Amino acid sequence: MQTFCKRTSNLKAYGPIGMCAPALGGLLLFVVLPFFLAILLSFTNLRIGSPLGVEFFGFEQFKRIFVDQAFLRALCNNVLFALIVVPLQTLLALLLALLLNQSLKGAILFRTLFFMPVVFPLSLVSVIWVLIFAPGPNGMMNAFLQFITFNMWSPRDFLHDPRLALPAITLTSLWQGVGFQMVIMLAGLQAIPEELYEAAIVDGAHRWQTFWYITFPQLRNTLIFVVLVTTILAFRLFDQVQIMTRGGPNKASTTVMYETVQAAFSRQQVARGSAMTVVFFLIVLLLTLLQRRVARQEREVA
Repeated sequence: MQTFCKRTSNLKAYGPIGMCAPALGGLLLFVVLPFFLAILLSFTNLRIGSPLGVEFFGFEQFKRIFVDQAFLRALCNNVLFALIVVPLQTLLALLLALLLNQSLKGAILFRTLFFMPVVFPLSLVSVIWVLIFAPGPNGMMNAFLQFITFNMWSPRDFLHDPRLALPAITLTSLWQGVGFQMVIMLAGLQAIPEELYEAAIVDGAHRWQTFWYITFPQLRNTLIFVVLVTTILAFRLFDQVQIMTRGGPNKASTTVMYETVQAAFSRQQVARGSAMTVVFFLIVLLLTLLQRRVARQEREVA
């Protein structure tokens, strides 16, 4: 009996570890190990197909990418994209969640419709929006803008215009991703106790006061999570650029991830691509830690 109890206690102790082992193994094998390998390769001059041997290059790859105009333009595009997408997508998701949290007819249908673009592969979404942004008066976006401006809009080639290529990708990403944030915020709204709203109604609070003093504080952790995830996803922008513009025209829509893939696989500069990956990781890590610190300070003040 004592042996059986001892085995049972051992199973209870090691059970959670055994259940987590496959996920941890996959994380180590496909994320942690490749990242450390990228760090090692970034200090070399490795180039696939080169007759020269692999040599230790020190920080030379990092020096080169920070004077590379294409990489600097990609970094600026990433920052601009994040500055637009993160607040705008968060605001739209919050408004949709507040709307769909009401007792409306067909609310389940609308939730499904808003979430459907998230389920679609990004490659499919990008191809659809390439058709929407088709040049000429027969393109859907041009036709729509001509209709609402009473033919004052002159048709544009969105994806080949340096001023419009990145905004077109931004609009595509907003449409595709807002449903994901909406569902998270909707879950946060439904977790708020109804007693708080009932007490506010008894005290005579109107809708704006209810939102500002009950909904927003209760939803703060959810908003912080949404902002963190959206920021990381914004800096991972690649699929839309690859399919819709290929970084053009004249690097107007290129991103860090796109330049990294081009360096490592198209130009076979593995060491250069690895250095870009390390820089990209450090930037995202720094932004994440900064956002967490600001959020922690706000919670302490509150």
